[in-house]
Amino acid sequence: MPLLFLAILIGIPLTEIYVFIAVGEEIGALNTVILTVLTAIAGMALLRHQGLSVIMQAQERLNAGQSPVKEVMSGVLLALAGLFLLIPGFATDFLGFLLFMPPLRDYLASKIGEMGRFTAHSAHYGQSHYSHHKDGSSTIIDGEYSVVTEDEEKTSDDETPRLKSDDKDNPWGKNT
Repeated sequence: MPLLFLAILIGIPLTEIYVFIAVGEEIGALNTVILTVLTAIAGMALLRHQGLSVIMQAQERLNAGQSPVKEVMSGVLLALAGLFLLIPGFATDFLGFLLFMPPLRDYLASKIGEMGRFTAHSAHYGQSHYSHHKDGSSTIIDGEYSVVTEDEEKTSDDETPRLKSDDKDNPWGKNT
């Protein structure tokens, strides 16, 4: 794996330099620079448009109670495409524009999703169609308690006033 990373780290810049020289010889140096800047601008516009679309699709799947794994992977591939377009060069721009093609991106996202192990966990607050308890209620009350013995009711080291269990205003002391 480290050798693959090293090969990519060295291979991409060498490929870009070679392609820059070849394109520069054909269309000129200034036109090559202008074309590089234009591809970066076009790529960012595509990333914005398609990125919003993928976010909306993921939200729709979440609202339908389905796992948005394919949409998340598609978003990761879009981010990679945007990175490729920001890196100056025509080879990385070509890879970036390939990743902007929805059929290819969907295929790759599906394959990545199949290779990975993804689980869905959800938390629902407020109104929900999910039942949290056997009786169907979705109310959760969180709190703390401590067991108070009769000796602690009469005297307390921290001098915090405590209600006695026989106090008529104490709802915890009533036996119902």
